[in-house]
Amino acid sequence: MNREELADFLRRSRERLLPGEVGLPSGPRRRTPGLRREEVSQLAGMSADYLMRLEQARSPQPSTQLLAALARALRLTRDERDHLYLLAGHRPPAGPRAGEYVKPSLLFLLDRLVETPAQLVSDLGDVLSQNAMAEALFGCHCTIEEPDRNIPWRWFTDPFVRESYPEEEHPAYSRMHVADLRAAVVRRGNDVAATELVERLRAASDEFVRLWELHEVAVRRSSRKRVRHPAIGDMEFDCEALLAPAEDQRLLVYTPPPGSKTFEALELLRVVGPETAHRSHR
Repeated sequence: MNREELADFLRRSRERLLPGEVGLPSGPRRRTPGLRREEVSQLAGMSADYLMRLEQARSPQPSTQLLAALARALRLTRDERDHLYLLAGHRPPAGPRAGEYVKPSLLFLLDRLVETPAQLVSDLGDVLSQNAMAEALFGCHCTIEEPDRNIPWRWFTDPFVRESYPEEEHPAYSRMHVADLRAAVVRRGNDVAATELVERLRAASDEFVRLWELHEVAVRRSSRKRVRHPAIGDMEFDCEALLAPAEDQRLLVYTPPPGSKTFEALELLRVVGPETAHRSHR
């Protein structure tokens, strides 16, 4: 909690807000600009004494409920609200989810990534979109078609998918998928989509049940991955997960490690194209 910065931000925000903007009369005897503390405290449903202590940098840490009320009372924008939470030592609330909607700008970016595989994946593991290089690399193992586009579901229910990865690394991939999914489920507040996916996986895979009960949590941000392409052979990638503007989507970019033979393999992959991968998997 940064008490001095929080106090200054609250004072400045209160002074910037005009009475008419919150439905209050301006009145003829206002000595200071903006709203009075009593007016803000009334709008926020809190005591004026506590607001005074916040503005004097001598209060205990406010709760997230109180911060939400202050943000509404001060008519803060989303960026200002997030700033308020951070100054008070709390993580800002999650932004609105994009769901299955993919911004045209992200699709444009995927199409322009012609030298490296890239995918747009939801936090639950649904492949929402991918470029031609990703389709050539993964073939039908990763598809944007329902109902097979969920990566954890395919991993735990379709043994054919694991053939593209070294067998000795299968346990690590299983734990990674479960730990990342566990984090996403909690972030979503156990919503319908997350709950249904977990229930389906629990009913279909004993391995998933065993790993789920370990309660491991690890958000996927970067990893080293080896992939066995049916026509080209083994390739190695550094996978970076970049958050899209909506926090429930991430852009996965697969790049060859410096000095690896995957550079040459990617050139061949671009020539081979997606069709060879699909034919080899049939």
